[in-house]
Amino acid sequence: MRRETQNILLILLGGALLKLSFTDMYLRYVKAGLQPLLIAAGAVMILLALIAIARDLKGGKDGGDSEAHDDHGHKASRSPWMLLLPVLAVFLISPPALGADTVNRSDRNAAQETKKGNGFAALPADAVLPLSLGEFVTRTAWDDSGSLDDRTVKLTGFVVRKNDATYVARLAISCCAADASPIKVRMAGSGFEAMPTDQWVEVTGKVVPGSATKDTAYVPTFTVSDITPVATPADTYES
Repeated sequence: MRRETQNILLILLGGALLKLSFTDMYLRYVKAGLQPLLIAAGAVMILLALIAIARDLKGGKDGGDSEAHDDHGHKASRSPWMLLLPVLAVFLISPPALGADTVNRSDRNAAQETKKGNGFAALPADAVLPLSLGEFVTRTAWDDSGSLDDRTVKLTGFVVRKNDATYVARLAISCCAADASPIKVRMAGSGFEAMPTDQWVEVTGKVVPGSATKDTAYVPTFTVSDITPVATPADTYES
């Protein structure tokens, strides 16, 4: 591959990273705390490419003999062009965040991976208690005190359907979308049948006590009293 082409690819990759980093798009792929690293990586890529271009111009190099060859003298420059795929994906396709399909295909479960702790903090006495799906599922699975029994809770997530069951779910990540683990609750009651898959909703209701067990893969059942469609949040993942 010619040096000029290498430098252009480096600039495009750096530009794609910066485009992601300066919008909410990067939250589809990594945690919010990684934004400074993405910006730094994109800036370094572009800087290195510009330095290489400047050196080539100063040295009067035409780059005509810089293409790689294999042992038989044939050009071996196909694979670097694969670097264009993520660039095209970012600029042309903008892949969405992971959703219902990932939940259904994953064998991981954030609640199963959580170890039983020594205790949970006391909950506020609000009439309707807003909780993240992660805290709700962890408490129903591992809190022996039954702190959520008979409490009205509000949860936010997207609709997932598998076989005859309907869930509200989110994905938890430690670093990036590659390590995503599903967090989900099974909905019981009515009012959610018409909601499309991947629709983001706020659901209000109560946990069915004792429903998050090893036999249910620590997925609790949630009796829905109210469900409201909401806009997709900028950050769809839980940490």
